[in-house]
Amino acid sequence: MERQPHQERTFVMLKPDAVQRGLMGDLIKRFEATGLKCSAMKMFNADEKRLFEHYNKDDEWFLAKGNRIVEDLKAQGKAVEKEPIEYGKDIIRANAKFMMSAPVVAMVWEGNQAVAVIKKLVGSTEPATSDVGTVRGDYTVDSYSHAAVEDRAVRNLVHCSDEVSEAEREIELWFKDEEVMCYVTAQERIMYDVNLDGTNE
Repeated sequence: MERQPHQERTFVMLKPDAVQRGLMGDLIKRFEATGLKCSAMKMFNADEKRLFEHYNKDDEWFLAKGNRIVEDLKAQGKAVEKEPIEYGKDIIRANAKFMMSAPVVAMVWEGNQAVAVIKKLVGSTEPATSDVGTVRGDYTVDSYSHAAVEDRAVRNLVHCSDEVSEAEREIELWFKDEEVMCYVTAQERIMYDVNLDGTNE
């Protein structure tokens, strides 16, 4: 069965803090309530090599994040002990360490504008400034500055893809083709007017 035009895919990973706090069901329920379809899900312990491939950041990103950390350290009267780019790289090092601290849950969600829908539900990366009504705004209060002071990754519960090309890359990284299911739900029949064989009427 081929995917239909409405079946844009996105990748979601529930991080160790979501698993440890018993929020998996609540978060999955939010995604399901939109009408998106879960086509793959698995729990596992992430490995460092694939985590670095997953984050896939370049020097421009490291530098931008590092400059923000330097500004926070200066504002708090703390010493700046390394170049901004190294502070930026420390974010990924800390993220990898955190992501390996407990099991994670990886998922593939499908539906109309799935990437944008999930991003809207999850909220901005920093929980402290994320909107009320989003996952990060409602379930946690962590911040970049607090994480930097404690030299750890931000606890923001969920990773989600920023764009379709990123989603496809991440899905390929974490899932084998045969692990992603292809099926039609009752919700799809109502929302997208599709037949049992997945074709449009």
